[in-house]
Amino acid sequence: MPLYEHVMIARQDLSNTQAEALIEHFGTVLADNDGKLVDSEYWGVKTMAYKINKNRKGHYAFLRSDAPASAVQEMERLMRLHEDVMRVLTIKVDAHAELPSVQMQKRDERDTRRERR
Repeated sequence: MPLYEHVMIARQDLSNTQAEALIEHFGTVLADNDGKLVDSEYWGVKTMAYKINKNRKGHYAFLRSDAPASAVQEMERLMRLHEDVMRVLTIKVDAHAELPSVQMQKRDERDTRRERR
């Protein structure tokens, strides 16, 4: 089955447990449609570059899935209809990375950036 990565932004006035419950909910949506949620990361509340629906911050979540296209389409449809979800980005990937995402790595573990000029 194809591999996908999803980033979801939920409203800032949700609690952490409600935001994590959203991740579980959409994982069950994938499971009901013959897919599976491989991994999920809750990145926490982060400030956005611009306001979305009058919100300056949002709960960010990162999901890795192994699901058919129909299951991903159904999950995206339900995310768009859900009142707590502001934005969703889905990308098809060739393979999932084994390490945690860059957002979850400590600054010391990341690759060094090139020096400023």
